[in-house]
Amino acid sequence: MSFSMPIRLFLGALLVGGLTLSAHALEPTKLSDSWEQWRGPNRQNHSSDTGLLQDWNATPPKLIWTATGLGKGYAGVSIKDNRLFTTGNLPEGQAVIAVNIDDGKILWKTNLLELNPEHGYPGARCTPAIDGDRLYAITSNGAISCLSVADGEIIWTKNFEDEWDGKMMSKWGFSESPLVDGDWVLCTPGGKDAMMVALDKTTGREIWRTSVSDLGQKGKDGAGYSSIVISNAGGVKQYVQLTGRGVIGVRASDGKLLWNYNPVANGVANIPTPIVSGDYVFCSTGYGTGSALLKLSKEGDGIKAEEVYFLDPKTMQNHHGGMVLYKDHIYCGHGHNNGFPLCLDLKTGKVAWGGKIRGEGSGSAAVVFADGNLIYRYQSGEVALIEANPKEYILKGSFKADQVLGKAWAHPVVCGGKLYLRDQDVLMCYDLRKQN
Repeated sequence: MSFSMPIRLFLGALLVGGLTLSAHALEPTKLSDSWEQWRGPNRQNHSSDTGLLQDWNATPPKLIWTATGLGKGYAGVSIKDNRLFTTGNLPEGQAVIAVNIDDGKILWKTNLLELNPEHGYPGARCTPAIDGDRLYAITSNGAISCLSVADGEIIWTKNFEDEWDGKMMSKWGFSESPLVDGDWVLCTPGGKDAMMVALDKTTGREIWRTSVSDLGQKGKDGAGYSSIVISNAGGVKQYVQLTGRGVIGVRASDGKLLWNYNPVANGVANIPTPIVSGDYVFCSTGYGTGSALLKLSKEGDGIKAEEVYFLDPKTMQNHHGGMVLYKDHIYCGHGHNNGFPLCLDLKTGKVAWGGKIRGEGSGSAAVVFADGNLIYRYQSGEVALIEANPKEYILKGSFKADQVLGKAWAHPVVCGGKLYLRDQDVLMCYDLRKQN
């Protein structure tokens, strides 16, 4: 960055006078126009927006609009151009729903699954993945469908049980958000001979499947409640997933199981999406289990996974609010059925701060990063702005969502200067942009 002489003198005068300019004061406003999948670009849960409100005490976010008619569920949202997509349980069945983000009006609904009380699917959980003029979604009974973005027309569907003897680790139904990678769409049926599959995204044709045998004693057979992320650890492209028996790594070229890690599995529900950072994978689950950092390295034509450290559940366990990595620190809610704010040094496993701070709300907390801050959304409906600062816990304001219809578990999304909060049948849109 270069400055003309008058501007340099002006900045120097400010510094001499004991004043400093924050990075936010110098950084221009930049707003993203898309959030095309679960956890956004690269599944990191980082918004690229800048120029957002930095003090919610002074200026709390304003509600712009509320959409209704989204049905029951805890699904997040995906966004492209001026359209938003999510899933929900409607009276007629489990559906993909398209919403206009300018005014919250529903554009179309496409039913994918007829529901009855015996199913035990209390709400949809899949965030659709957008890819050009198509999108992909997985229903609670275990079926992946490809739909038209324009009108919701179903292009193809594959059922996990029929195609791959698919299995879920426990009773609440499949909760995965599919991953689109190049010409493929990937998902986790959970079968012994098809734990993970890669499909041609255009036709649904199978490219490969991952066979598994002994993945360890902890946990249960089948898919977990997590979603696939991409790693290039050890120089090998691989798909990393948290399953019913723990974390696995699958070679992207042919679907071969490269490694697995069982100690992080629990026997009820393995949920948080793993965090990938270079040659490392960080994983965590609730139900009294804990967290671990793994280092991956090339070994022959495969990959070796070594445990760097394991944290007991009193130190850190993330139930289902997810985790965010920022500058080598993990930020999340800690505790089973709790969202105690916590910051952890990724490489050492040392708690930098938190773990016992109650926070502004109660219950689990879902977290997203935006413009130097973390937004924590608590199960009880409170939403808090916390600085992404590894040295100390700095709360920068909070508010309670306009509507709280149940357990506010859906993960918040920040896109285009707006905060989207799904709560069962409603979707609330708040303005996070600084006011001129």
